[in-house]
Amino acid sequence: MWGFTVDDALISVRYAMNVVAGHGWRFDVGSAPTDGVTPLPWVPLLLPFAHGDPLDVLVRAKVLGLGAWTVAAAALGVSLVRRSNVRLAAVALGIVALAFPIGAWSASGMETGVATALCTAAAFTFERPRLAAIFAGLAAAFRPELLPWALVVASGARYGSAPLAFAPFAACALVRVLSFGSPAPLAVQAKPSDLAHGAVYAVAAIVVVLTPILAARRPHTRIAKTLVIACIVHACVVVVVGGDWMPYARLLVPIAPSLAVVFVETAKSAPAWTTNARVGIAAVLGVILAWRAAPAGRGVLADRAALVRDARPVFANAKTIAALDIGWVSAAAPDGARIVDLAGLTDPTIAVLPGGHTSKHVDVPMLLDRGVDTVVIYSSPRVVEQRILRTPLFGERFERTTTLALGTRGDAYDVYVLRPR
Repeated sequence: MWGFTVDDALISVRYAMNVVAGHGWRFDVGSAPTDGVTPLPWVPLLLPFAHGDPLDVLVRAKVLGLGAWTVAAAALGVSLVRRSNVRLAAVALGIVALAFPIGAWSASGMETGVATALCTAAAFTFERPRLAAIFAGLAAAFRPELLPWALVVASGARYGSAPLAFAPFAACALVRVLSFGSPAPLAVQAKPSDLAHGAVYAVAAIVVVLTPILAARRPHTRIAKTLVIACIVHACVVVVVGGDWMPYARLLVPIAPSLAVVFVETAKSAPAWTTNARVGIAAVLGVILAWRAAPAGRGVLADRAALVRDARPVFANAKTIAALDIGWVSAAAPDGARIVDLAGLTDPTIAVLPGGHTSKHVDVPMLLDRGVDTVVIYSSPRVVEQRILRTPLFGERFERTTTLALGTRGDAYDVYVLRPR
């Protein structure tokens, strides 16, 4: 899954590159600082690599995430052997490897690989409570919705360890209050919760990451009980936050490898046929899912890179670009160009507007007031894009000049520029 990535990965890259260039923690040079990166520690981790072309920085971010998860996976394997035997450990790791979303997200260029490594480390250091609590807490600093999971794991490891798990999260919240005026990331406002979507997402994600199937047996040891309870709590949190718009069960991936520990713990006392049944179900589902769903993600990086290269000459004279998918647009935009984020992920003013992630009530006069001279619209317009296209004023002031192909499946982006007056 090395070829997998998502548009948001390039948002973090832009923040990191602006910090390195001396422009500060902001998405646009000269604009106010904004809290546009939910995993607050991710940008500092990227700083040593944030130079050169944004696409090159993205590749370095992918290596960082993949490296972190690979080290944690190796340590997990050692821990599984010590807890059981080589055969059970190999089976557990085989299912983890078959769960392609874990590999996809570790190599996505997002923070998920590091968060997964930290959650996994909290599981295999469970018998060292303080260390486990610190690892769990650091994971929650990267992914705020992991805080309840981290508190459960820390408390299960040893009563009274919860403050250690809470401290990194609290530090991030304090930095946000001091820097941006709110303890919550901007994404909380930009992406309002949807319980119905969250419930569907959580159920599907539990199946896709496979390891909950391995852990589907009543636990008896302290570590197994703790990790199962933590998983249930985290699934409930995912429902409450409304799931996620990104593919491949991103919000469940960080905790998925830890459930391999539950499997080897429960397999010690379980009848062989139940263990074999769980492994068989997980393996069959894993093969089917990998065959049907994984191929679509393997070409995303190549498609995005080609799109960025094709768009650079098109955007060469743009001063202010409005778009919903701002990651690749920011990588293709000329130096100094401003980006108007139609989703509000990096723009506090748009984030508080009515509507969801792709349906903010942005109108054409707002674009004109912000000096937008270029608008990028997806070939299958989302709600906010449809609203803009339907507005007569948009047709009067903007004209379509270019269509940029995205991959080979017929997807594309239409580029509209301001008509001369």
